Parts: sequence; C-alpha cells; structure tokens
Amino acid sequence: MKIVHIITRLILGGAQENTLITCKLLAERGHDVTLITGPAIGPEGELFEQAKNEPYEVITVDNMIRAINPLEDWIAYRKIKRLLREIRPDVVHTHSAKAGILGRYAGAKLKNRRMTNDPASLKLRRASEQRIPKIVHTIHGLAFHQYQNNWLNRFYISIEKRAAKRTDFFISVADAMTAQALAAGIGEPEKFITAYSAVDEGAFLQPIPQEEITEFRVNYGISKGAVVLVTLARLFELKGHDYIIESAKVLSKRYDNVVWLFVGDGNLSQAYRDQITKLGLARCIKFTGLLPPSRIPLALQSSDILVHCSLREGLARAIPQAMLCGLPAIAFDLDGTKEVVNENTGRLIKPQNVQHLIEASAELIEDEALRRKLGEQARDSVKEKFAPETMVDIIEGVYKRLLSG
Repeated sequence: MKIVHIITRLILGGAQENTLITCKLLAERGHDVTLITGPAIGPEGELFEQAKNEPYEVITVDNMIRAINPLEDWIAYRKIKRLLREIRPDVVHTHSAKAGILGRYAGAKLKNRRMTNDPASLKLRRASEQRIPKIVHTIHGLAFHQYQNNWLNRFYISIEKRAAKRTDFFISVADAMTAQALAAGIGEPEKFITAYSAVDEGAFLQPIPQEEITEFRVNYGISKGAVVLVTLARLFELKGHDYIIESAKVLSKRYDNVVWLFVGDGNLSQAYRDQITKLGLARCIKFTGLLPPSRIPLALQSSDILVHCSLREGLARAIPQAMLCGLPAIAFDLDGTKEVVNENTGRLIKPQNVQHLIEASAELIEDEALRRKLGEQARDSVKEKFAPETMVDIIEGVYKRLLSG
C-alpha cells in the first residue's frame, strides 16, 4: 500500500511518538510510507532526529503550525493537496487537530488516476477517477473539553463533524475517545476502533544498572533512600502540576524523604520554578528540564511512583511507560486513564481533588511492599496492550479492510 501520514508537528509528545512507530513498522512491512508534518515549533523539543535514516520519507510543510492562522492554514492546505496529488496514496492517515482537518479536506479532493490508459481499462479508469483515497484519522485527544469556553467547544465540534464526513474510519487511542466523539455527534459507531498508543517497550522493560540510577539521582540532588514521585508531562496549562505542588505543600511536612520530580519543559517552567522557590519547596521538588526520549526510561526507573494529574489527555503514554518500568500510577480519573489505572495497578482519584491526591500519595509513600506489588501488576497489564506490533496490526487491518471494500 502507498500510505501518507500527516501530523501537525514533530515535537516530543505521545501522538508524535505513536506516529513515528506506526510509520516505521508499516514501512518495514513493505508499504510505501510518507510522513507530512509541520515545523517543530515550541519548547517541547523535536523528534526529527528520530525520523532520520528510517525507511519512510519525511516532508515538512512550513506553513502548518498549531495555532489557528487562516492565511497560513490555507497555504498549508494547498501544499498538502499538491503533495497528495504527486504521491497518489491509497490511504491518507491524519493525526492531531490541525493536520486532521487540513489533511482530511485535502485527501477528500484527491482523485485516484493510477489506472492504465489502454482501451480495455478505460471504463475502469474513468470510474477510478471519481474515487478518493481512503481517509483514516487517529483521535489522540479531542480539541473540545470541559475546561474551555463553550463557544470554542461548539466551534471545534462543528469543524470535527464536517471533517468526519470526509473520514472513512477513526482509530482512537482509548475507548473513552470514541465515546466522547460519538456523544458529540462525530462519526458513526461502526467507523471506530481502539488501538492503544504503542510504546517502544524494550527500553522500558530492560533494567537499568543501579550505578546509572544512582548517578541520575545524584545529578538532581536526590538521596539514595528518597521516595520519588515522578511526573512526565509538559510544563503547560492543564497538565496538573499545580495540584501536585499543592499536595507537596502538605506531604513534604509529613515526610522528609520524599522528592517530586518534574520531567519536561514548557511555557510554565519558569513560573513553576519561581512558585516552588517562594513556597520553600525547592529542596523536595526537582526539575530535569527537557530530556531526550532515550533518557526517559532512566528517569522512570530512578523513581518509585508516577503521579499524573493532567486534566486533558486521550490516554497519556507516560502511564504505560511508567508501568512498563514497574511503577504504580496515581492519576486523575479522566478520559482513557481508567482503562489502565485501577486498584491493581495504582490509584485512580477524582479530578482536581487535592485531598484525594494527598491520601493516595501518602498510602504509596508509606508502603514499599504495596508499591512493588502494584508496579509488577501494572507491568504485566500493559505489556501486550501497548506493544508496537499490537497497534500496527490493528491499523494495517483497518487499511486492508477499507481498500478491499
């Protein structure tokens, strides 16, 4: 198959890592794969290096940016449409909000003219010219949510409904995303399937030598016996760091051997650093800044508990990544989180409830045996569900069914 994936930008993020894994495995299975993306603008870091020397082509459309900009969006749409005309794919597979809209509209305009010109196939060729490639869209997260203005939600839902009419099939990273889309009137139930966002499991399952963990802890001023609650997320709005800081104000007075580790960067980095210094919490809340993907397993295996308090997430990859490292997870009960976090793998708590966050954190801080038990069960629960082959088997199966009619 000739397949084109389109994503808004190749920053460090779950949707982007998911897309790169998909492109790589599809290409290794013999498919002709092209990835179209915008520039990696922002403090989150970029993944272009990971895409180098891989068996698929990467094309950058400079005008495709995350922010809404009518002029730039129109230019990006025209460029994507022109690229699709040149490539003539069998499948156009889009990811993220901006690329999902521009890519599906551009793909819907593409005519398939790959038939021969001999008279015997003239009738078939004319029929073929009226067809468009099959269009697939992955829902990593939805642009509308309860934490923004209703008028903006109505705007995004209206756009997504229109784009859905140009979509042959949806792939959701969690059952919750399918439920939310259908509840908003986007798509039909028979056009959805769930494929959990794959994790490159080898790096997370492989135990890291103790001397490397010790060195990592020393670099960030973390003592050997400290209990580390790690958060792997951009320092950005709605990622929930505020609730973790509030819980640390209470827990740090109760436990003198606990450290909170914020892994990531973002536009709120300096604001959080200033806040923590003002609160006198700099000794127990540490920042790693932006880490390359290759060091994420080290950060997780140097920690004891994952704390994930994002208010808007399809299904955060940080959760299965941490579970593969044998960490229990404390997370807000939002979107697809409950599909992996439960009483056997961690603690699911009410969103924005700092008291519940404090209680769950205290329980796991105090009980090392419970942490180990939950962590082992967590690892076993996600191994197969988040394996790259599992995800790509589902995606490839969708393509084949669509193309076979």
